Formats: sequence, structure tokens, C-alpha cells
Amino acid sequence: MAKRVVLAYSGGLDTSVAVHWLQRERGLEVVAVACDVGQGGDFAAIRERALAAGAVEAVVIDAKDELANDFIAPSLLANAMYEGRYPLVSALSRPVIVRHIVDQARRHGADGVAHGCTGKGNDQVRFEVGTRALAPDLEIVAPVRDWGMTREQTIDYAERENLPITATRDRIYSIDENLWGRAIECGIIEDPWESPPVDIYTLTNETATAPVETTIRFEGGLPVALDGQALSLAALIGRLDRIAGASGFGRIDIVENRRVGIKSREIYESPAALALIMAHKDLEGLCLERDVMHEKERLEPRFAELVYDGMWFSPLREAISAFVAETQRHVTGEVRLRFTPGGGAVVAGRRSPVALYDYGLATYDAADTFRHEDAEGYVRIYGLGITTWASRQGAGGAGASR
Repeated sequence: MAKRVVLAYSGGLDTSVAVHWLQRERGLEVVAVACDVGQGGDFAAIRERALAAGAVEAVVIDAKDELANDFIAPSLLANAMYEGRYPLVSALSRPVIVRHIVDQARRHGADGVAHGCTGKGNDQVRFEVGTRALAPDLEIVAPVRDWGMTREQTIDYAERENLPITATRDRIYSIDENLWGRAIECGIIEDPWESPPVDIYTLTNETATAPVETTIRFEGGLPVALDGQALSLAALIGRLDRIAGASGFGRIDIVENRRVGIKSREIYESPAALALIMAHKDLEGLCLERDVMHEKERLEPRFAELVYDGMWFSPLREAISAFVAETQRHVTGEVRLRFTPGGGAVVAGRRSPVALYDYGLATYDAADTFRHEDAEGYVRIYGLGITTWASRQGAGGAGASR
């Protein structure tokens, strides 16, 4: 009996051809697994496409809430932005897909898993390192990386073998989409000097003609309601996408450093992701003790790097997440965001029943409760080391160089 692999199946050109190629060239039975992570599409048609391409079985999994609760939520708590700008759109969907292809490999008695990633991107790292973390015994097959065909050659292969594909030779852009946003590559945007064409955007097309405000309620660091309506995290993200995107907010245009060492110009649309991170970070400023907040800010870029680099299933990522979760116990309250046409977004207000902000200590008016007489001694002791240094070794001191 032929060996069997479980393929992470998107329904696109590469993975559809991969089903057939793995059978013909490698003699493998293929179980295609398609995960709905919020990218949209007709998943019944995707399943039929996999079977028509030759898969012995095709499984469709609704993973939207799982992506939101198990992967987006911990990243939001960590304010995770790779290189300070990218909210890990594609990087966060890969570990949930890995989790399911490994599970399906066990269910279907497969010897390995397969993915449709190329040899120059980040996703091959995410799929393979994640698989080895969860199931080091499974073989990993990367047909797109192995066959070396260009896009045109891949389409020729599909046409020659009568495979059911929807791709065309004139497709300009490569788009990856999930609940957390859209990633757009290829075409004219591969030139960092060129401005992105407006037709690449779908989430951030400006339709609002006036400023709009929305209030997000957080409990334990996570958003639980929008404008007073309780929502699941996945539903809240979808609604906030529409509100923020209508003002044109949420576009990212960067040259980022891929894990494999290549600089790549990337365009992202992530209105809800950017808005939630902005609001969450602002609420932390109200609720977190100073040293806790500063230490958390120091760890946040490391968390983002680990996720970007495919290390979701790693002890360091888990340890940082445990620390972050502990910091969130009192990050509860509301943040009001104001979106303005043209892509503007600001925090218009914030409040919390457990805020560390004390009006009596902060104000300079008659309600002031700060003990000003304590300040002189505090400042003197705080600066004592510098004073001693200045008098003995600093400029003008007894030990100063001449």
C-alpha cells in the first residue's frame, strides 16, 4: 500500500497541483486538509476540487474561533508586532493549520505531512518547525519547493493533467488572508519605490465621510464587547475590521526581514488588528505597574520574533506567554477609538475600575493630595550617587582631569 501524507490544502494552484504531483511523482496517497481561518471562499467547492485533483480524502475544518482564541488572543495580549509594524497576519494562522494537519495525520494513519510553500519564504519554516515540535516522527514533504516549476509551468501542468484550478496566467498578486488581516505580495509592489496600486485593497477602502468613534471593552486584557455589545473575539474582529477599514485605517507598507535572510516588500491590511493593539496597549498604560509594563514592553518584540520565525510551539514562546498572561489580570476597562477619513485613528479616551491613575496624585488643582514636602528628600537621595561622583570625579570636582 502506498504511503500516505496529509497536505495543508488551500484550494489554490500550487496545492491542487501538489495533490496530483505527490501521487504521480512520489507514489503517495494524499489526504487534503483545508482550514477555514477566515479567508472566505466556498469550502464545499474547495473540498470537491481536492477530490477531483486526486485526493483520497478531503477534510474541511472551521478553525476561525480556534485561531482567534488560541493564537490571536495571546498575540494581542503581547501587543505582538514584528519589527514594530507587522501584526503577524500570516504567521498566526500557520500554527493552527499545523495543529490540524498533524491531528489529521494521526487520524488517517499518515506517514507524513505536506505543504505548498516555496523555498524562499517564511511559511516553510513555520510549517516544518511547527510539525517537528508536535510530531517529530512525521516525514515532511514540500512539493512546490521540490518541483522547481514557475507559475506558468505549474499552470501548464494543471491544464495538461486536466486538474480543476481557478488560477490564470494574468493573476498579478499573491494574497494570503485570515481573520487578522490580508497579506499582499508580487506584481508591481515588488519594487519598493512604487506606490501600491489602490486595487489591491479590500478591507481599507474608504467609505466613511465623517469621524466615527467606537468603544472597546477589555476584560483581563482581551476585548469582549464593542459599543456595549458582547461578542466573541472572532466576531469582534470582523466588526471592527469594517468600522476601522471604512475610514481607510489599517494599511501597512514595509520592507521586512524574512527568516531566510531576504528583504521583502510587503503590503498588509489589518484594520482590526492595529486598532485592537493600539487600544490594548493604551489601556495597559492605565492599569499596569511601571516596572511590570516596562519589562513586558522589553519582551514583546521577542515574542513577535518567535511567532514570525515559526516558534509558536516552543518553550520560550510559552514562557513569555505565561508571563504576559500574569500581567493581564487587571487590564480591564474601556478604550474609545476615533477613526477619521483618510486612515486616521487615535485613542480618544480610556477608563478602568482598577486604574492605577490617581487623579488626586496627578492633578495640580485644589484636589491635589500629593505630599510635596516629601519631594526634596526623595530627589536628594535619588541623585546622591551622581552628586558624589560630580564632587570627586566629575567636571569641576577634586579629581577632575586638567
